[in-house]
Order: sequence, then C-alpha cells, then structure tokens
Amino acid sequence: MASLETAAAAPALDISWEDRFAQRMQGLTGSVIRELLKITERPEIISFAGGLPAPEVFPLAEIEAATRKVLEEHGAQALQYGATEGYAPLRELLVRHMARYGVKLTPANVLVTTGSQQALDLVGRLFLNPGDHVVTEEPTYLGAIQAWRAYQAEFLTVPADDAGMRVELLEEELRRGPKFVYVLPNFQNPSGATLSSQRRQRLVETANLWGVPIVEDDPYGQLRYEGAHLPPLLALDASLPGHVRAGHAKGGGVIHLGTFSKTLAPGLRVGFIVAPEEVVQRLAQLKQGADLHTSSLCQMVAYETARGGFLDRHVRQIRRVYGQRRDAMLRALERHFPGGVRWTRPQGGLFLWMTLPPHLDSAKLLDESLRDAKVAFIPGTSFFPNGGGRETLRLNFSYCTPELIEEGIGRLAGLIRRHVANAAR
Repeated sequence: MASLETAAAAPALDISWEDRFAQRMQGLTGSVIRELLKITERPEIISFAGGLPAPEVFPLAEIEAATRKVLEEHGAQALQYGATEGYAPLRELLVRHMARYGVKLTPANVLVTTGSQQALDLVGRLFLNPGDHVVTEEPTYLGAIQAWRAYQAEFLTVPADDAGMRVELLEEELRRGPKFVYVLPNFQNPSGATLSSQRRQRLVETANLWGVPIVEDDPYGQLRYEGAHLPPLLALDASLPGHVRAGHAKGGGVIHLGTFSKTLAPGLRVGFIVAPEEVVQRLAQLKQGADLHTSSLCQMVAYETARGGFLDRHVRQIRRVYGQRRDAMLRALERHFPGGVRWTRPQGGLFLWMTLPPHLDSAKLLDESLRDAKVAFIPGTSFFPNGGGRETLRLNFSYCTPELIEEGIGRLAGLIRRHVANAAR
C-alpha cells in the first residue's frame, strides 16, 4: 500500500467536472434576466429589463418596526428552526385572504416557500419525470421554463392574445397527456395580458373534464390599475358543480402560487403554495430536502408587516405609483414609436409586450441598444420554450420613474426608427 507521503507526491489528476454533472444539466442555461441585471447596475443604463418593484414603494419604516417588534417579543423563535409548512399565523393570514374570493381553505392547504420561484421548483420536483409534458401559454414566464427544464420536461404551448391563452386550442394539447397546465391569468409575464372571464371558466371546465391539474401562478393579481377584478382559477375550480372543494383532504384541480415579493419586498423571499392537503404534504417533504423551511425571521416580519390591514393600504399606494408609470410608458410609446410597431396595454402588473416589424431581431437589437442608446430590455425569445418570438420584446414599467421612462423610450424609439427607415430604402 502506498504511503501517505507517496500519494502526496503523486501528480494531481484533473477532474472533468462536466462529465460528472447530471444529465439534466445538458441544455440548461442561465436566466437572461439575471445576467442582464449585472449590466443594468451600471448607472448610465436605463433598465426596462428586470421585473423589479420600485424601491421607493418598499415599506421601509413598517418593515423596520415589524423587525424590531419580532426580535423584541419573539426573538428566540424568529432565529430558531421552524416548521417546514411555514409560520402558523402567516398561513392563517393567507387563508383569510383567499376567503375573500370564496375559497374555503385551512392552514393545511398552505405551504410557505422561499419566494414563488421555489414554489415552481417544488411543483416540478413533485410532478415531473424526464420527458413529461407541461402545457403553457406562448409566450410564458422564463422562470417556469428554467425551473421545469431542469427536470427535463417537454413543453406544449398554446398561443395567447390580448385576452390570454386561446383556450379553444387547449384540448388538442390535453390529448397528449400533460402533467399539468401552467398559466398566469393576471397581467401575464411577459405579455401583460389578462385571461378573460369567459376563458377562465372554459379553462377550468376543460382541464377538469380531462382530469389535468392547473398550476395558477398569480404574483401580480393585486396590482390592477383599471377594470374589475376577476376571480382566481382556484375559486372557479372550487365552484364547479359537484366538485369536491379544495379545502377538503382530497379534491381540487388547481394549485395556486403567490408571493409577497411584489406587495412587500422581494428581498424577504416569502412566497406560498395553496393546494389540496395531500399535495401540500408531499411538497413539504420535498422542501425539507431543499432548505428545511423558509426563514423564520422573514416569515414573521412579513406577517407582522402585513397584518392589521396594512397590506391592503400599501397595495393601494403601489397601484397608484405603478399605474402612473404604466401610463407614462404608454404615452411615451405613442409619442415616439414609428408605425409598424405594436404593444399591449396591460390593465395591471409590471410589463408590456412589444412586437417589432418582422425584419427586426430583438436579441441583436439589444446589443445595439445597450451600446448606443444605453437602454435595456428583455428579448422575447427567452419566453418561448420551443423557440420563436425573435421580433418581440418585454418592457418593464414599474422600476423607472416617469422621467426616466420618457427618456428611455425616446432613446429606444430613435434606434428602432433608424432600423425601420433603413429597411424601407
């Protein structure tokens, strides 16, 4: 047997790390948004790229007061390990919130997660085997594509328009036996579209008929700036005739995802899943292997800040600020952009969706925009799981002030006008 000295003297072997990675890492790429945020930190860049809440609306004083109270009154509990399912008073608060929509739940139907991105990951881990199908809108949220591509899912897409997913085309994809349908019904990321009332009802009925669950992702539902609120899919599912309600031990065809990132602060990393109890139990088992539980301190601070009606009051302030910024972007687009360019008019949320003339490639345009116009956006191809969307892009209006929106849209429009004029020659 070789001595330790001999072994130490032997030349070290190079390890080929790529050969040791799991097969699911093949084809997995980083988020274009996360990578672009590194560039947009430069002060000269006007960023319409990330889905960032405006830091001006963070309730700093209230979070500071809540943190002080939590540490003074419950410090040992806040700094200790907690239940995987989440902080009980926070789960009870979420049950009361969902009751506003006529959804009867108990805390056993709620799992608190480390942001709604972890909720997406846990859903994928629970349901998806390699090669399983997931139905999404086209385009759809990049974070969901990333989360489920890691589990080697394959995507079936249904086109969307200004009224959301074209549900009349869904049944063809359901025939292929997907594990679930994923939809963002309110102010969709990236398009800003809202699923109409008629399509919501038809989606729930069609999925129920085929026995396929729906994963309803609703991070923006409270951020409505005009029009009437529409019921969540979870509520419509629970009201189907003869349907077993989601609050019972079994039954319920919708898994609902939510977050405090857009209504309090994303740095708290507090999201949640609402699902039938048997699903929550399994998700909790998976979460135990991921992070044991969401930060006790962050959950307790989120609860202490949100309770007593503060969250409702604060959301009204957010709506006012973001509504003004949405209007500022829409006015700037009308003033500056040339003909042949189309965009959505979202009723809420953080984003609008732009379609350029077909000869323009938004990914190539981004490089030029960062270099010459000092404006950032997200190319649309990132939101198409099976390719496409080269002539589309996403713009965020929540982060920049109206003055910066006017300046940035003017710069971006000048760049696009030059391309349109050159193509016309």
